[in-house]
Amino acid sequence: MTDSPKTENRKLLTRLLGMTVVMFGFGFALVPLYDVFCEITGFGGRTNTEAAAAVEAPDLDREIRVEFVTTVNDYAPWELKPDADSMIVHPGKLYFATFTAENLTDKEKIGQAVPSVAPIAAAEHFQKLECFCFENQEFAAKESRAMPLQFIVDPDIPEYVDTITLQYTFFDTMRVSSKD
Repeated sequence: MTDSPKTENRKLLTRLLGMTVVMFGFGFALVPLYDVFCEITGFGGRTNTEAAAAVEAPDLDREIRVEFVTTVNDYAPWELKPDADSMIVHPGKLYFATFTAENLTDKEKIGQAVPSVAPIAAAEHFQKLECFCFENQEFAAKESRAMPLQFIVDPDIPEYVDTITLQYTFFDTMRVSSKD
């Protein structure tokens, strides 16, 4: 015996509302799941930012080339350049690098650098202790300044990794309209 159309409509409505609640919950769960995924894999520029106290001693017999690459979003009125294109580092030793950024407009701007580390196998072994990418950067009109990076390459990095590329893309976070 089939249910009446009214009963079938209620069942359908209940299923649809249930699916809506499940999809809404899944949408909220995506952000923390993505953060965990990025933390584990290093995807999206997330690197190991734990304190360097765990590093026992530098491996002075091993050298790794760290290359610095920068790009600027199409709509961002910035210049961003590494002060050195690359450096040779010893795993386990603390290093400093600087990047110079300039606001090319006559207006105050806020920018955000988004990092990416390649190869992916190196991402979890590249520890940024201080980085201009950790927070938004506020610039006055035509302001130019050096921005610091402090890092360590973990000695446990796989032996086949001899070059690490650290790329930053700088975005204008204040872009409100296409007139800017």
